Amino acid sequence: MRQTFQVQNVKCGGCSKTLKEKLREDFGDIEVDLEHFPRQISLEIDDERIKQLGEALKALGYPLVDEKMNFIETQTVKAKSFVSCAVGKWSE
Repeated sequence: MRQTFQVQNVKCGGCSKTLKEKLREDFGDIEVDLEHFPRQISLEIDDERIKQLGEALKALGYPLVDEKMNFIETQTVKAKSFVSCAVGKWSE
């Protein structure tokens, strides 16, 4: 079923490219909407895989908007998102 999720820390095309490339193998094609805030991703996913998607997004620095994190986790995922964004930009 096609579902849409709001994600944190997605800022630009570099972030979008990283999400698409890093998640493609496990989750297939992902659309990233940079027009809305918070940013949104859409993909075909079954409900039982949403937790796995959330973990993969958080590992890249782009947690789901409703992800509960403490201060240290929040700062860590922000730092990861900067690196992921830069990697996406450099590989263009």
